[in-house]
Amino acid sequence: MQTNWRIGSLFGIPLFLDPLWFVILGLATLNFGVAYQEWGNVIAWSAGIVMALLLFGSVLLHELGHSLVARSQGIKVNSITLFMFGGIAAIEEESKTPFKAFQVAIAGPLVSIILFFLLRLAVFVIPDTNYLRIMVGDLARINLVVALFNLIPGLPLDGGQVLKAALWQIKGNRFEAVHLAARAGQILGYGAIAFGFFVDFVTRELVVGLWIALLGWFAVRNANTYDNMTTLQESLLKVVAADAMTRDFRVIDADQTLRSFADLYLLETAPSQVYFAASDGRYRGLVSIDDFRLTQRSEWETETLHRIVHPLTEIPTVVESTSIAEVINKLENEQLPRITVLSPAGAVAGIIDRGDIVRTLVEKLNLQISDAEIKRIKSEGSYPAELQLGVIAKSTIN
Repeated sequence: MQTNWRIGSLFGIPLFLDPLWFVILGLATLNFGVAYQEWGNVIAWSAGIVMALLLFGSVLLHELGHSLVARSQGIKVNSITLFMFGGIAAIEEESKTPFKAFQVAIAGPLVSIILFFLLRLAVFVIPDTNYLRIMVGDLARINLVVALFNLIPGLPLDGGQVLKAALWQIKGNRFEAVHLAARAGQILGYGAIAFGFFVDFVTRELVVGLWIALLGWFAVRNANTYDNMTTLQESLLKVVAADAMTRDFRVIDADQTLRSFADLYLLETAPSQVYFAASDGRYRGLVSIDDFRLTQRSEWETETLHRIVHPLTEIPTVVESTSIAEVINKLENEQLPRITVLSPAGAVAGIIDRGDIVRTLVEKLNLQISDAEIKRIKSEGSYPAELQLGVIAKSTIN
């Protein structure tokens, strides 16, 4: 499995390199080194390496712009990664309003435009005969290209994020806005793929055409990811606790002794069994096996389950109409193995654990997750690496 390399941090944000970044570093060095050949081999290739590193330094500042604006809104930024197609800031949550989303989206291109103007000003104070003047001028143009390219209106580009914010403001629905911006990204991506092959066919510039097609493929793939993720987020809000809960629990007599409980149930069932105690037609609460094990055996003959029961008012619960997004957030925030679902009358309707949630989403969205994996999730209480529902649910509820 491909692993990114951590190279440090900036403003407390971890910085990573994708291994494929070195491919682009090499190509950029080659491009600049060839362009500067009239300066002599040593100077040209040295300048090529410096320019390649400055190029990615500019990309890093671009992503830092997004990250710092997001952090100013109280949003956690997990990392910034430099990779084959530039850079990406892993921002954990969506902004709360369309305008704040616009601020995060436009911050990167604004940084690149500011760098362009600063570098252009620097060109005027550097002597004409100095190699540095040409390099600074080239870097200025690169930052302008980065800004303009990223403003193309389709996800995953910054322009797509700006379009999403605008559509969110107009339509009042963030999910619909993302779907539309993702569609724009898909159209642009397929257009880039077609144009890349056209360039290759007409000009025989295989490298240029292939690179344009690769950019298009990257756009399509990531636009699809945005679209699918948004569909998942919508489902987390539409699916409710009643859809995912199970009745994998036992209702037992609260008036029985601890000895009777041990003899009839604990010696015959799996230790993961969930027990609710009831008497006189009412649920009295949850029976904790851990509490039972802490009681003295000398008390088993005389004490009843009332001694160790946890009333429903004191245990984590949700109602049947609670969205799965809220259920997931409660499970994660309180680090619970499962949660109890109550009916409108206050009775126990069911229980939900992480495996139940994944199983329900598999049924609703036809996700490719096996029964064996769902069983593992239920036993270990952890989501698959490719489906981090804790993070997704957190970003779903604004």
